[in-house]
Amino acid sequence: MGLRRFLVKASEIRNRKRLWPISTRSFSNISSQIQSTPASFGIAFDIDGVILRGETPIGGSPQALKRLYNNSGALRIPYIFLTNGGGFSESKRALELSKLLGVHISPSQVVQGHSPFKQLVDRFENELVVAVGKGEPATVMSEYGYKNVFSIDDYASFFENIDPLLPYKKWNTKQTDYQNSNFKDTALKNDVCSQRVQAVFIVSDSVDWSRDIQVLCDILRTGGLPGREIGHQPELFFASDDLTYQAAFPAERLGMGAFRIALESVFNKIHPKALKYTAYGKPNPFVFNTAEVLLRQLAQSLHHNVHNATNHANVGNHHLKTLYMIGDNPSVDIHGARQAGHPWFSILTRTGVFKGRENHPKFQADLVVDTVEEAVDYILRKES
Repeated sequence: MGLRRFLVKASEIRNRKRLWPISTRSFSNISSQIQSTPASFGIAFDIDGVILRGETPIGGSPQALKRLYNNSGALRIPYIFLTNGGGFSESKRALELSKLLGVHISPSQVVQGHSPFKQLVDRFENELVVAVGKGEPATVMSEYGYKNVFSIDDYASFFENIDPLLPYKKWNTKQTDYQNSNFKDTALKNDVCSQRVQAVFIVSDSVDWSRDIQVLCDILRTGGLPGREIGHQPELFFASDDLTYQAAFPAERLGMGAFRIALESVFNKIHPKALKYTAYGKPNPFVFNTAEVLLRQLAQSLHHNVHNATNHANVGNHHLKTLYMIGDNPSVDIHGARQAGHPWFSILTRTGVFKGRENHPKFQADLVVDTVEEAVDYILRKES
């Protein structure tokens, strides 16, 4: 009971609505007035390197997105954001994007690398799990419905001396919940330390690679009981496997895939069996299949509103002939769309990872453009 009380007190969010998969009805509040002829296509936008660089809009993205709404500000073209990034809830990310881009964006339109973790709640709802990454990884997982989740910051704080470099990390000024006096409970510490970690979720990019690799190796090679004998590896899930991505710095930055390579290399050197893991995110076909379902549901919702207004029926037969993926990373966005096949059409921008004059030699897009604004202009002219 001590652990449960701690989790209730420490958690910022206890809204455990299942957001995945999303029902058609969940899109109904996006638009109340739309065009009389629903679009026969949908668009999936990557974010970093396409829509934003850091927190700055790029490539005419605000103007491009405004063209997907009618004059009253209601959505008329079904689109979603399909990103391998994350660390915050879909609702928080939607609010942030809305402010930065000047249009209303629903949480239902935001698909992040960790969004598929919603589907694993039934397996790990009451099990002890650890969430890794920048932002609010434990809060994200708690919102998805996980009831016994700790961030790696909080979990590591229960084990004295688990990070031998901690005294030298002067940049680390944030106290974890346990380090705060309100949570210094010996019974709670013993409770957490005696429970097996059943799964680890890499929700977003690791902030402290040295500490996280050390602690994860301790968890994964001991059967979820750091400091004990070698045991069966708990399950490990990565939200994505990007080697690099485009951030505010001119050159690409190392992503979650780089962290996975580092963790795997160390683990395989110190453990008799190779590291086992599951990676989500683009270019995984699962992600594009899910995006297709969401875009069709969004389009059907818009179509449903039209038919309600005109007293027509049979709205469930609405079909999207083309789905456009606009991305900056050939090996992730373009490769994923091409793997998914029909009805996906891939568009590669030059504002992020890709900066070449010609098409990418290995992962060739259906179209190469300079900016997302140019991509949207092409789509609307083609579909008009």
